[in-house]
Amino acid sequence: MIILGIDPGTATIGYAIIKKIKDCKAIDDKRFEVLDFGCITTLTNFTTGERLQQIHDQINALIKKHKPDLISVESLYFFKNLKTVMPVSQAKGVILLSAAQKKIPVLEFTPLQMKMTIAGYGRAEKKQVQEMTKKLLDLSSFNMKENNRNKDDAADALGVAICAGLHNKFLIN
Repeated sequence: MIILGIDPGTATIGYAIIKKIKDCKAIDDKRFEVLDFGCITTLTNFTTGERLQQIHDQINALIKKHKPDLISVESLYFFKNLKTVMPVSQAKGVILLSAAQKKIPVLEFTPLQMKMTIAGYGRAEKKQVQEMTKKLLDLSSFNMKENNRNKDDAADALGVAICAGLHNKFLIN
């Protein structure tokens, strides 16, 4: 099963493509293979509509390239800055539209749920979540110094993808 994890935004959208490995025998076996991850960035001088079009096009390109069976999206749960709620909601809408157009099921996880699944504590710091994500995934074949992989958004997308992979009752085998 291939899972596309997405951390929505308007300027930066984190994405991760992981493959769930079916036959894990031991608890310490790697359950996932990372196929790709990084960030989609939109240009700040573009209009809202142009930015949403960029997001739509890039998400569709990822879907076309990797053919995910499931899309996992970090859901909007709480925002300190009300100015970011609407643009991020619009971006999430475009992402959900791409999934619906391709008839790909979507799971949504709040940041709290993701942190609880990955780190075992819903109020875990980003650093803790990133360290646990590295333990769950082999990222050694990726150049971590690349600009699009060295961001919190990409790390969050990896976490959201893992959440979908660990919630087996939703998975198609």
